[in-house]
Amino acid sequence: MKGVEVLFVALLCLLYGAKATREVSYTKTWKTAQTNSKLGLTSDDWWTQGVFYQIYPRSFKDSDNDGNGDLQGIIEKLDYLRESGIDAIWLSPIFKSPQVDNGYDISDYREVDELYGSREDLRQLVEAAHQRDLKVILDFVPNHTSDKHIWFEASVYGISPYHDYYVWANATYIEGVRTPPTNWLSNFRGSAWQWNELRQQYYLHQFSTAQPDLNYRNPLVVQEMKDVLSYWLNFGIDGFRIDAVPFLFEDELLRNEPPSGDSGLDPEDASTLSHLYTQNLNETYEMIYEWRQLLDDFTARNGTYSRIMMTEVYASPEQTRGYCGVEGSRAGAHFTFNFITFIENTQKGFDGKDLAESIAAWLIGIPSCSSNWVLGNHDQTRVATRLGPENVDALNILASILPGARITYQGEEIGQENGEVTCEQGYDPQAIKDCSTYQQTSRDFERTPFQWSSGVQAGFNEGHTPWLPVSEKYVQTNLERQSDAKEIKTHYKIYTTMLRLKTLFADGAEESTTWGSTNDGKVFYLKRSTDVVNYGLLINLADTDETIITPAVFKESDLVVELSGADSPYDNGDVFDISQPLRPNEVVVFRITPLA
Repeated sequence: MKGVEVLFVALLCLLYGAKATREVSYTKTWKTAQTNSKLGLTSDDWWTQGVFYQIYPRSFKDSDNDGNGDLQGIIEKLDYLRESGIDAIWLSPIFKSPQVDNGYDISDYREVDELYGSREDLRQLVEAAHQRDLKVILDFVPNHTSDKHIWFEASVYGISPYHDYYVWANATYIEGVRTPPTNWLSNFRGSAWQWNELRQQYYLHQFSTAQPDLNYRNPLVVQEMKDVLSYWLNFGIDGFRIDAVPFLFEDELLRNEPPSGDSGLDPEDASTLSHLYTQNLNETYEMIYEWRQLLDDFTARNGTYSRIMMTEVYASPEQTRGYCGVEGSRAGAHFTFNFITFIENTQKGFDGKDLAESIAAWLIGIPSCSSNWVLGNHDQTRVATRLGPENVDALNILASILPGARITYQGEEIGQENGEVTCEQGYDPQAIKDCSTYQQTSRDFERTPFQWSSGVQAGFNEGHTPWLPVSEKYVQTNLERQSDAKEIKTHYKIYTTMLRLKTLFADGAEESTTWGSTNDGKVFYLKRSTDVVNYGLLINLADTDETIITPAVFKESDLVVELSGADSPYDNGDVFDISQPLRPNEVVVFRITPLA
């Protein structure tokens, strides 16, 4: 990774009275302006502490009242994003697509889908964003294309050079019955192979049958995708979120995968197999390193800020580390999303120890990867639903005060919960195939329109029926209500205040973060310090008042409240009395001044 990063990590187990507390200490030294000797350029590495905001364009803002969010709608809201404290916007796919998988089935990598507008609209968006000092990140989907892509249509007919652009394989025959070449399973259930009558072969699709996998063992495909990245960099795009990274390469020998050993699963569920031959192959890591080199070369030629790559990887810590690069030799993704802390390892009903261990799983388990904090996205149940609306403020604060980048999925800043969608109204291709399991499998619930106001269609548009229904909760939960001056402590105001506090750490030459839990896991604490600022955080995760057994990091200090949740009696500027019990679900951030 670029920049100077020194990590000192220690695990301390302290005993307070008869109660044990887990304390983890973490110290990090870095510089915000540094020279990269490999590239010979100066970069501020804006992304290391940046706030990224994921926009699901179809559900963000509908400017022309056709039921679909669009690029002009995003332009309308850029001031809102900048004023909120956002540094970069990441757009879920806007490329030309039949929309079988909501844009993740791309038929033209260089064209904007008319559902969202045009290339000129995107150009206006990039220019308007840059005028506001906002970076623009595009969602790049390299593993597969749409089956309507001209490459695939030519490949079906064996037209050179496209005949080998996809993963094709002959059938096997068992007692005269045509059978797929391997036992590989799709992430959308069932065989990962689809028979094509015209070509008389199977093609691989690790997702929908409408999303054939590209063949990255063909150097022409590798170059095509590098050309796509270069096209958008020259257009003015500031970076890419790379979708479904682990799936890029598959085993050349087409070996069957062994069973995972997980019990109780449907035999068509991909989790029944151990993905030794379809995910996280060595060649996949190499591809990421080559794309990083392409981005670094572009940055070097232009002599400006870093163009970045964020990778979507659901994998073990050991596998995840490889996507961050090989220390001293190969740079990988600027960061790969941290799904470990708040998505995989934190479950409803979590306590302070769970939280402390989940944070340690990233900072200590994967120290070589740049820190980043993700509460949710378009594929995950909304955090307010998944972990409880009572925890929204605490989690938004925690994800912002921790060292590293912060990624916000649209609506998290107002505590938006899952919407209400029926199978008949749904669009998620892997869910609508079976309405009997739709409520358990669909991703449509976290994709319902952003709730701007209590007006018609929650302010998403002027009244046209949206592509997915607006949540019934919009009257109570919407941005307009939470921005109202009379509402003192709202999710949105707490979120934006914490983002302002986050910027105080950006120029710290050296910093340390200590976190843990007290009171049998009922209270979580954190202290983050630089040579300039010191801040503390306390969260009561219990549904009862809890007296704090004071962590050592807060002793012999003046504590002045900078931010508190709706359940706290403290106002900004109050002196925090650590001897007093915390109320249920109370969260408090305070400035720490050591006593002389």
